[in-house]
Amino acid sequence: MSALPVNAAASAVQPLLVELLTEELPPKALRTLGEAFAAGVYQGLVLHDLAEDKPRNLHYFASPRRLAVLIDAVRPVAPERAFVQKLVPASVGLDAQGGATPALRKKLDALGLGHDLSHIARESDGKQDVLVYRGVRSGIGLAAGLQATLLEAIENLPIPKLMSYQLADGATTVQFVRPVHALVALHGADIVPVKALGISAGRNSAGHRFHAPGPLAITSASTYEQQLYGEGKVIASFEARQASIEQQLRAAGSRLGAEVVMPEALVEEVNALVEWPVVYESGFEETFLAVPQSCLILTMQQNQKYFALKDAQGQLRNRFLLVSNIETADPSAIVGGNARVVRARLADAKFFFDQDRLHTLESRLAGTASVVYHNALGSQRQRIDRLVTIAGRIAAEVPASLGIPADAVARAALLAKADLGTLMVGEFPELQGEMGTIYARLEGADENVAAAIEDHYRPRFAGDAVPSGLVGACVALADKMETLAGLFGVGERPSGDRDPYALRRNALGVLRILEEKALPIPLQGLIALAFDAFPPEQFPKGFTRAEDAVEQFLFERLRGTLVDQGYGAREVDAVLSLRPGRIDRIGTRMAAVRAFMQLPEAANLAAANKRIANLLKKSAPDAVAAAIDPALLMEPAEKELAAAYDQVAPRIRAAEEAGDDAGLLRALTPLKQPVDRFFDDVMVLVEEPALRANRLALLGQLRTLMNRIADISLLAAG
Repeated sequence: MSALPVNAAASAVQPLLVELLTEELPPKALRTLGEAFAAGVYQGLVLHDLAEDKPRNLHYFASPRRLAVLIDAVRPVAPERAFVQKLVPASVGLDAQGGATPALRKKLDALGLGHDLSHIARESDGKQDVLVYRGVRSGIGLAAGLQATLLEAIENLPIPKLMSYQLADGATTVQFVRPVHALVALHGADIVPVKALGISAGRNSAGHRFHAPGPLAITSASTYEQQLYGEGKVIASFEARQASIEQQLRAAGSRLGAEVVMPEALVEEVNALVEWPVVYESGFEETFLAVPQSCLILTMQQNQKYFALKDAQGQLRNRFLLVSNIETADPSAIVGGNARVVRARLADAKFFFDQDRLHTLESRLAGTASVVYHNALGSQRQRIDRLVTIAGRIAAEVPASLGIPADAVARAALLAKADLGTLMVGEFPELQGEMGTIYARLEGADENVAAAIEDHYRPRFAGDAVPSGLVGACVALADKMETLAGLFGVGERPSGDRDPYALRRNALGVLRILEEKALPIPLQGLIALAFDAFPPEQFPKGFTRAEDAVEQFLFERLRGTLVDQGYGAREVDAVLSLRPGRIDRIGTRMAAVRAFMQLPEAANLAAANKRIANLLKKSAPDAVAAAIDPALLMEPAEKELAAAYDQVAPRIRAAEEAGDDAGLLRALTPLKQPVDRFFDDVMVLVEEPALRANRLALLGQLRTLMNRIADISLLAAG
């Protein structure tokens, strides 16, 4: 069936407001719920042709007690639409006198079209004559369209956990993210008679729970936001409220001459907890500043949702900012109450810190023997032993010119996980590594060792820095390769979206460290030495030396990274198909291939390389001579190609030894004409076996020479 618009609805277009007034919504899900609710209502109305899909036609609102959407232009009735409906073949639908047959009448009844034959026409579909109905269908009214849309939007909300509750009748149970107290649906100033979650729509919303208690009658859809702000003391817009919070925080920080520590996630969570945000200043005793500032900041952020303050030197101050949901001329009670609460929290952090310092990091290693790392891979202590082994072997692979102290690598690997048993990391897992570095420095450890304890977790996420030092880089590689080898070895591999052990992140970390720290360690060798730390006889539940699978996994990640960087799929595949070992050279190889593709000779050389590859693929290995016999070079074109090969080969090898990838590919350009002439003038697969084998040998050696850093055949078009 096709549908075409005939005319617009006669009534005026008006703004539409829909609001669900609820109990306090889960803060971490509020933005997502607000956006999804608004999008669901809007898209449903667009689908029903009650609204048009236009930029800036949609506004969403989300506060702790409400989800709402305002659509600027909504029709009271959808436009009528012309439609064409295919019915039955004319031979089936019409009798000899041209009247409707029972079959046609039955079809019309099934479609609810009536028996008015004036709307029916006879048309050819290219095979036979068929009967079609041409009519006009009335548009759906707003009440019906919004009712269906609202129920579907609610059903499709990404609710983290449903709550069951009873309605006012004491008998009906419904499910939603939180109990709903009111439903507002206004088209202009008129109530739209819809119902959801057992509640009929009206115009009564509610303002701030303390500043404006009681019902708040919304005059019209267009006055909703202004009424909530002016009468209800509620900033309904999620974005506007967040902007207000950020502005107030910055102003308070400027007034105090301090930098406000305001991570986006914390600002968003606080925004989801208040409807009328007001920023106040409070503080704590200076004695708590003896605790590492990252511990104090996390305590304030996670437990109390406070915003820490730093001075111009980046040092934590004993003042903080809080966002309250209450505005008062005398905030002393709020400020004092929060000071008392934070004091208790900081006292806990100080206790953890003081207790942790009673034990050295090394003394904690004994306890790791009783901590299970993975049920198939042993204890945390066994894992630490593997880290020490792998890190040491990685350090041994690095050229001595880089000056990596092997003893520091071994010591850092030994202590890298020791802080997992501390009270502070137990309370704040985000501080693992960082606390190890802090405690190591307090114990007087070598700075290379101390820094590597925190560094070995890097990069923790996309965009995070790689380890700053080479000792940390060695331990980080060991940590990530131990994870990959161990978990692949026992069959714990990612599938689809599932990656519970963050193996993709570990793989990307390995690749970034090798590249950004310019470590000349062959990838295949790195994989092998990681698996060497897992003797299969130590794993009675089974362990597979899955080197090929890990290598494939790493190259898949590398391919995705290079494509994301803007390289074409053919360029990437040409380089990676050779399974290069030196990841630190990938960047220069990709740049060289891209530069090669700009040369006028590139297309011909790539096509010729592809043709050579196909010829060799069709030939049995024993049909290719082991070496070129000059005496069997019969045709002038093959002699010319052999001579060109002899001239170009030394230049390519020299460029390869110098690490000049771009120069290596440029050196191929003199081969274009002799290669083209060879394929124009010489038959390769001749009947004479010795001649055919010699020509295939020439082409095989040429292909090997051309494909030193990339498979040029994969650059060919088509």
